[in-house]
Amino acid sequence: MSELEFYPNISPREMIQEGVFGGAYFGPNAGPVISIEQKKLIKELFYDMDKNLYMAKKYLPRRNKFKIRSGMPYEYWLKMNWFDKRDPYGWFEWYCKYSIGQRVKDDNRQIRRWQKFTGRNGRWRNNIYKKIHYSNNWNISPRVQQSLLHWGYTINREDYSLWCMMNNRVENEKEG
Repeated sequence: MSELEFYPNISPREMIQEGVFGGAYFGPNAGPVISIEQKKLIKELFYDMDKNLYMAKKYLPRRNKFKIRSGMPYEYWLKMNWFDKRDPYGWFEWYCKYSIGQRVKDDNRQIRRWQKFTGRNGRWRNNIYKKIHYSNNWNISPRVQQSLLHWGYTINREDYSLWCMMNNRVENEKEG
């Protein structure tokens, strides 16, 4: 079990409902053939949802919340060696399993990846709050916001306030 700080603010199911991975995360052209274990996981988490939200044949940016292309192709993920044998589809597959209580030796590595991207000191989380602060525009950088959503995180006022406090900034009074 991991002792690292890990607090996504959106569940895998909510991520799919919002619109991530062009609707094709578990699709036939997105990775390896779906195993029986993966089919069970998908059925448990997404049983009553439109399959085009997570298992479409083709990635379509319009299925994403921000209607833009975001993320790298599966081949890039392979090249970067971001997979564990247990989770051949990567971080989101791991997060799905983690969200239903499965704990494995790969947890710390995956959580550290999440922390670097969108944890309290994560590069992209800090990037978006800095942009929001200087623009006072909560709709700024849809690509960054879509990427954060792929990591189980949506921007919010509470975390923006925390960012301002940690960076000695006066909080903007009104949104966008």
